[in-house]
Amino acid sequence: MNQRLVTVVTAVHAPSAPFLAEAYESIRAQELPAGWDWQWVIQEDGVSDTVRQAVPEDPRISFGQGRPGGPGVARTMGLARAEGAFLKVLDSDDMLTPGTLARDLAVLTRSPSVGWTTSRALDLFPDGSTKGFDQDPQDGPLERGEVFRHWRANDHRPQVIPGSLCVRTELVLALGGWMALPASEDTGLLLALNTVSRGWFIREPGLYYRKWPGQVTSQAPHVDKEERAARAAVAEARVRALEALGGWRFPSSVATATGG
Repeated sequence: MNQRLVTVVTAVHAPSAPFLAEAYESIRAQELPAGWDWQWVIQEDGVSDTVRQAVPEDPRISFGQGRPGGPGVARTMGLARAEGAFLKVLDSDDMLTPGTLARDLAVLTRSPSVGWTTSRALDLFPDGSTKGFDQDPQDGPLERGEVFRHWRANDHRPQVIPGSLCVRTELVLALGGWMALPASEDTGLLLALNTVSRGWFIREPGLYYRKWPGQVTSQAPHVDKEERAARAAVAEARVRALEALGGWRFPSSVATATGG
């Protein structure tokens, strides 16, 4: 893998295709450290001309399509084309804030004991206004198990936004990618990451989270308590299984001794 490349991975379906142009501009505007570059892996959840025609022309973009299976499946399929040592998640209807990739990479490159970062997100409304969350953690490390404990104690609400994740690619591959769930697939990966590695929360906003009538979360059919419970149960079972393995942790003792 290219150690000076960050792969932005995006799952997209036809209704959100019109937003790809703004997502692209937010990536293109990023200022990276000298010698670094980005790759954008776009994976359609399905096969349509609508999405294909909306993909910008740029040699740094890798586009793929496949049978529909949800955003988690699409992102995991996109991993086959990821060339960077670091992965940045970006939903197709969201945008990166200026400087977010540089901030993510600064943490991950200076701290070998940190496996992933998340950052503050701002809700972006159709009129252009934004609103933040007033209960974000402080800037700094998130120790192993911390995110999981918060999730369990707060009605399965994650402590940080999984849609702002930046992570070492090797960790995502080792954990098998995103969970094959109809929803909460990104939370499931976040909980697994926090079980095996330390994270870091960046208080400066790193994501504009678009609010619009067609977003998947707002159009999802009624989900009964049984499905919600099943999603939470399988995510927790994954965490417990990783805990039971005991010895599998990131990083190795050698890497831990070098700093972070």
